[in-house]
Amino acid sequence: FKFFAMSGKKSGSKKGGKKKIVDPFTKKDWYQIKAPAVFKNRNVGFTLVNRTAGTRIAADGLKGRVFETCLADLQKDEDQAHRKIKLRCEEVQNKEVLTTFYGMDLTTDKLRSLIRKWQTLVDVAVDIKTADNFKLRIFVVAFTKRRPNQVKSTAYATSAQVRKLRRKITNIVRRETANAELKDVVNKFIPEAIGKQIEKETQAIYPLKDVYVRKVKTLSYPKYDAVRISESHKDNKGEDAGVQLAADAAAAAAAAGPVA
Repeated sequence: FKFFAMSGKKSGSKKGGKKKIVDPFTKKDWYQIKAPAVFKNRNVGFTLVNRTAGTRIAADGLKGRVFETCLADLQKDEDQAHRKIKLRCEEVQNKEVLTTFYGMDLTTDKLRSLIRKWQTLVDVAVDIKTADNFKLRIFVVAFTKRRPNQVKSTAYATSAQVRKLRRKITNIVRRETANAELKDVVNKFIPEAIGKQIEKETQAIYPLKDVYVRKVKTLSYPKYDAVRISESHKDNKGEDAGVQLAADAAAAAAAAGPVA
């Protein structure tokens, strides 16, 4: 008998082969982010999304996306660098992402720089509803300061004074935002109008300093409205980034005909 050594390898060509490596960025498109007209600089930047393929539409991947930017860039003012603004995508038109104000926050370094000894911190949270049905939660932070000609080095407020300050701040915030649309409320956030008003009206209870709207959260927002989005992107020059959007909505309503 003769024995032959058998190798484990089979002769013949291999099935398949190396998988072709495809750069995922070749399947994506760039879209420009447009801020609402309430800001001076409306070109926020660019964002990526997978290109439309089959039933997967690129616009659906962008709607609801939240972007964070600096208020200094939006207002072209370096003095506003301590504020962060959040914008939420509401609509996609051609290669532009139309956004709406979604939130605001103080930078961590700015907030920590306000904390000092020998003073009392007053923190207040107020829920409001705008005229265009946005529900916001506004956080206000304030610090007590020494009275004029005060000899004592500390500026501590009593529990009763803190309660009065919180009640007063809540009333001021609700009064300043009553019957106002979202764009009007944002217009008060940018120049710190609410903080200045609080500082002015609380002098009788206890002098305050460094009064800021620390944070703004959007709790809920209204249903999709093409006209509202179009109005929020109309600047003072009469140019409207969402004019085609409103025209499409009007055409769709006309095509639908009267409701039975």
